[in-house]
Amino acid sequence: MDTFINEKDLELLNKDRYTFSVMKRIINDKCALLLSDHENLIMCFTGQPYPVWIWTPDGASEDEYERAYMVARENNVMDGDHRFNIKYELAEYFIKRAKKDGIDLKISTNLFAYDCPSPIEPSIEVDGKLHQCTENDVDVLVDFFDMFHNAVGIDKESREQYRIYAEDGIKTGSVYFWETSDGEFVASCNWHPANEMGSVGLVYTREEHRRKHYAEHLVYQVTKIVQNAGYMPMLYTDADYVASNACYEKIGYILRGKLCTIS
Repeated sequence: MDTFINEKDLELLNKDRYTFSVMKRIINDKCALLLSDHENLIMCFTGQPYPVWIWTPDGASEDEYERAYMVARENNVMDGDHRFNIKYELAEYFIKRAKKDGIDLKISTNLFAYDCPSPIEPSIEVDGKLHQCTENDVDVLVDFFDMFHNAVGIDKESREQYRIYAEDGIKTGSVYFWETSDGEFVASCNWHPANEMGSVGLVYTREEHRRKHYAEHLVYQVTKIVQNAGYMPMLYTDADYVASNACYEKIGYILRGKLCTIS
C-alpha cells in the first residue's frame, strides 16, 4: 500500500462521485492516515473525531474485503474506537469479520448523497432573509456549530475548534444564517467546494423555530449561491431523518447514492 494518491485514485473515486465526494476532498488535505493500492482500496483518516473513509469498488471479492479489514487492523483503526464510512457490502463484511476479533460493530448511520442540478424555489413564503455571516457573528456561529454537532451526535469538538471553523468560514464567505425580520438568527448553513461539487452542510434550525420552513428557504438560497459559483450543489443526509430529506427533495435535491457509517 502506498501512502500517497495519484490521478488513478481520483478516477476510481469518480465512479462514486456522490457517495465519496467528501473523501475525494479530504485526501488532498493533511490526513493522519492515507493509503492506496490505486486499484481496489483507498483508505483515509483525517483524525479523531472524524470517521475513517474506505473506498472499495462495487462487486469487490471477499478476498478484497478481507484485505481492507486487515489493512485497517494493521493501521490501528480496527480497535472499536473508530467509525467507518463505507459501502453497505463492505459494512456487512466488516461487521461479521470483526466479531471474530471480539469487536462489536454495527451500522450507526444510514447516509444518503444528493445533488441538485435544478433548484426549485420554495412555494411557501416565510419571514426573514438570507444573512451572510460577518466577523460580528462569530460567537453566534460558534453556538450553531455546537448545537449542530450535539444534535447529530458525531464529530464533536471543542468550542475553541468551532471558533476556528467559524472564523475560516467567515473569511471565505461561505457561512449563512436565516435572519428573521426582528433580527434573530434562527438557522444556519454553509458550503465548501469539493472538486467540481459544492458540499452543503451545517444545516441546523433552532428547536423553537422548526417547522416554519426557514431551513428550506436557507438551503435553497445557499444552493443557488453554490450553483452560481459554478459548482454542482450536493449534500449528505441521515437517511432516517425523513422530514429533512423531504425538505431537500422539495427544493430539487435528487438522491444519487447510499453508504453507511459503522461504529
